[in-house]
Amino acid sequence: MHAQQSTIAQPGYDEGLRVYMLGVYNQMTLGLLTTGLVSYFSAPILAPLMTTGWIFLFIFAPLVFSLALIFGIHKMSVATATMLFYAYATSVGLSMSTIFILYTASSIAKVFFITAATFAAASLYGYTTKKDLTSMGTFLMMGMIGLLIATVVNIFLVSSMISWIISVVGVLIFTAMTAYDSQRLKDEYLSGGEVYGLDSQEKSSIFGAFTLYLNFIVLFQYLLSLLGEKKE
Repeated sequence: MHAQQSTIAQPGYDEGLRVYMLGVYNQMTLGLLTTGLVSYFSAPILAPLMTTGWIFLFIFAPLVFSLALIFGIHKMSVATATMLFYAYATSVGLSMSTIFILYTASSIAKVFFITAATFAAASLYGYTTKKDLTSMGTFLMMGMIGLLIATVVNIFLVSSMISWIISVVGVLIFTAMTAYDSQRLKDEYLSGGEVYGLDSQEKSSIFGAFTLYLNFIVLFQYLLSLLGEKKE
């Protein structure tokens, strides 16, 4: 995560910016749709495998695809980057299929709409605010590292209280991250690609969709752990 001063002139209206941001959100939405459909239809098939060694494939596949996209997008073509993004969205769908086994369908739908509303509000704030959110970057990165450490520790402690705290903090961090990344996307367009340092607007659109998609998915998972109703 690189700090980038949000000091670019803010136009009253920029049709190119509007088209760029719509493209990012449309790409992100298609990724979420892919994840949701894969997750829903694969749940009955994958349920028996979740108690076997295959579970590690479902856990680590999204990580592999995301790292490949993060570190390889500079060298790959637009078509390859797009394919990798949807491969990542598919692998996340497979890994999240257990939510349809653990939680009621009504609570999943409820949490999804809560996530969508939270995400939309945070993203709109990041896009419209004149406040420079750059300074949040280091704080948010430290927060995510802290969340990861706490999650690993709680694997051994198995504390419901720690799990609740992790989820609350996770919601706060990834809501703020959504606002931060939305502003970075705006600056990416206005700076002519200086934020991500990619060689085409198409690639920056894909990478922007990936970052917002990731924020949405993680935010949804934390909210589901807080508000989801488990099946009897």
